Amino acid sequence: MGRALVIGCGGTLGFAWTAAVLAELERQGWDPRTAEVLIGTSAGAELVALLGSGVRACAIDAASDRRVAAHLSSPDAPGRLPGLPRPWWPGLGLTRAAVRRRVDVLAGLAGLLPRGGGNPHWLVELGDALETRSGWTKHPATWLVAADARTGERVALGHPDAPTTTLGTAIAASWAIPGWFPPVAVDGRQLLDGGTVSPTSADLLLPEVAAGRVDEVVVVAPMSSHGGAPAKGAARIERLLRHPMTRRVDHEVAALRAAGARVSRIEPTRADLGAMGANFMDADRLDDVRTTARRSAPSLVSRRLKTLEPTR
Repeated sequence: MGRALVIGCGGTLGFAWTAAVLAELERQGWDPRTAEVLIGTSAGAELVALLGSGVRACAIDAASDRRVAAHLSSPDAPGRLPGLPRPWWPGLGLTRAAVRRRVDVLAGLAGLLPRGGGNPHWLVELGDALETRSGWTKHPATWLVAADARTGERVALGHPDAPTTTLGTAIAASWAIPGWFPPVAVDGRQLLDGGTVSPTSADLLLPEVAAGRVDEVVVVAPMSSHGGAPAKGAARIERLLRHPMTRRVDHEVAALRAAGARVSRIEPTRADLGAMGANFMDADRLDDVRTTARRSAPSLVSRRLKTLEPTR
């Protein structure tokens, strides 16, 4: 039996907030690199790729590893607004899947966004810097979640049943936010950001729980806020996006618990959300997000890890 780590999507600011949480997990006695399974989506895909490649959580948060430092300072990293989109709608399959109730309404709306004009080369470069000779991470179970643009089916790249690709391509596919970045081709399939279908995809662990390989799950979800999160001004728009994502995480956590797993769910505090503001891609807020996250993480992690302690 083992513990799995699930890291959800969250853009530029979600990456920074999660890095502080992972560093605090390490400081409080659990090395996230030792998880039985690492699942990451979008920004979470970057993070599990780093962890799965042996980079310590504290080194990610402090950007003391040269690969992390080079990645975070890349001039190709996205800005607070998307680049000029292309007149093509590659995600319409998501919209059709939503009409058929195979994915939720939020995924269907994402399918209406045009092809993003961003260059994912900075993500491919990170994978190239991390991958082993096999083209993947050292960790045997590092899964990066993307979504099939035609059907909405989630694809956990790195899973034995998923098509084979390089680590850089997998990170880019998991990060292919509709309207921001173009879809990424893997084995003849056009893949988009897995966060369009689920912010965490924690339920992909259900077979692992049923097989007895995983009995504990730590879910770090920058884009969910259990119990609601009040907001004012422009941040209300962000909360409208966060609400259905939270419901999806609620459902996935409930399914894992019903299957017998103990689940610890770590989400931003109100102070963290205030630091993030309305735009999770706004790099101008990075310093504030990091400072606030490092202040809130000790108590957040301490409380949540207690949920994994067996009942006596």
